[in-house]
Amino acid sequence: MKSICPLYFQKSNRSIYLMLLLPLFYAQCKPKAKKVERDQTITIKNAVTRLVIDSLDLEKYISEKELEDSSANRLRNFYNSRNFQFAWLAETGLAEQAKVFYDLDKNYVASSRDSTAGNKLLQLRLGRLLTKDTLIKSVSPELVNFELSLTQHFFDFVSYSYAGKLDPAALQWYIPRKKVDAVALLDSLVAKKGAGVDQWEPVNHYYSTLNKELMRWNSIQQNDKWEPIVLPKGKKFLEGDTGKFIVQLKKRLIAFAALEQTDTSDVYDTALTDALKKAQKQFGLTTNAKLSKSLLKALNVPLELRIQQMLINLERMRWTPLIPQKKFVLVNIPEYRLHVFEERKEVLNMGIVVGKAANKTVIFSNEIKNIVFSPYWNIPPSIVRAEILPEIRKNPNFLTRKNMEQYGSGDGLPLIRQKPGNGNSLGRVKFLFPNSYNIYLHDTPSKSLFAEEKRAFSHGCIRLAQPKKLAAYLLAEQPEWTDQKIEKAMNSKKEVWVTLKQKTPVFITYFTSWVDKDGLINFRDDLYGHDLKMSKQLFKTQ
Repeated sequence: MKSICPLYFQKSNRSIYLMLLLPLFYAQCKPKAKKVERDQTITIKNAVTRLVIDSLDLEKYISEKELEDSSANRLRNFYNSRNFQFAWLAETGLAEQAKVFYDLDKNYVASSRDSTAGNKLLQLRLGRLLTKDTLIKSVSPELVNFELSLTQHFFDFVSYSYAGKLDPAALQWYIPRKKVDAVALLDSLVAKKGAGVDQWEPVNHYYSTLNKELMRWNSIQQNDKWEPIVLPKGKKFLEGDTGKFIVQLKKRLIAFAALEQTDTSDVYDTALTDALKKAQKQFGLTTNAKLSKSLLKALNVPLELRIQQMLINLERMRWTPLIPQKKFVLVNIPEYRLHVFEERKEVLNMGIVVGKAANKTVIFSNEIKNIVFSPYWNIPPSIVRAEILPEIRKNPNFLTRKNMEQYGSGDGLPLIRQKPGNGNSLGRVKFLFPNSYNIYLHDTPSKSLFAEEKRAFSHGCIRLAQPKKLAAYLLAEQPEWTDQKIEKAMNSKKEVWVTLKQKTPVFITYFTSWVDKDGLINFRDDLYGHDLKMSKQLFKTQ
């Protein structure tokens, strides 16, 4: 093979000796990374740069930095796959991908306020290289150290910026964490020379829009005192009224993007009425355009707490897998809503009832496999023990009155189920996806609860406002299941089980801040205290 550059082969004898020894040493390293074959096709004629790293210098860097096995193997594999060419520097100075990464890194540190993420020395050197023309004629130890440090920093950046810093499972988040291949990402960034970075980032749409909104809110914090809005005592404002309070209210609604920035008058006009409805929607409140106590309270939450709320949810979004192309169901517990997406577009959404604080709905994911019409409700042992048995002791006819029956016993408890019917707690249909939490989606006879703003009333399962619509959607690819057949099955006296031809992914999530399809920031209350737990970990390290 022709050499790329004489510099690379000045220490060839040492390199060969090291290559003979390395396999013996690294065979004992754990965990092992999959070795990438060295790309022998890169020669002096087709190389992107003549700047190369000696493998001995790479090993010296790994040793001096005391890198863990996984980090060391990642560096070896990356440079081995590119025949040890530099990734960030060329003979003419800083490569385009280095300039792009400089901005990505700087923006992340600024918006996230994560002081532990930045590398000031690297940023300073990158900044200097950006501001002057540079010609590199030879590879010095300092240059090698800079190149390798920047690559290692990139791998760290990918980990905390795209995969997240905290452990999801420790925070009761059981959706499998998104896997990010840092080496593949860097290969792609270098190959594209930093172009198309918006499509390159391994994040979902919700992360991108919320991150952009966070930057806007950071700017608001720098320029707005965010003083509390205090409604004059005993005063009720109506359209046509004027006053300083109206000016203050409009300014706050502008910050939430519910009102046009040009509207700063002191008049309570129709634009303000519309803005109040938008704001109520942003907080999940009843949209009646009234300046209620709950709306005023939401508007007065300190700016710093709102920014922290966004940062907490951005961390969750880093854990979340990329949005599937095909159809899937997403349940957002604090929003009290279920959404159905197909080809990344929302095709259905409905209100839901979730678990009480004492019976939290678990955060996890799986696939909807079965629909059960006119279901029995097999009552969980915890409910039998805490609720059913005390009622039976009071009234021996309790089971008959509730259309229930005992069908066996186990672990010292009677096995009790409720028969199909109008009073069945699962309603007329349930949707099953395998899990150990005994959680599923289902209908309910208690329809009045969907009129409530806060809907945490269940024992953990998720009640649906429009279960028939979801059943019809999921069965659309099984034409034998017409509306009439679905209706008949929902009113049967016996259970009717249906296996879906195509399983549908379902994600039970917990987001208290996001940007909706209209481009408006949304906030919800921390129903289960998960935000509070995350804040203690996330902001303690910064």
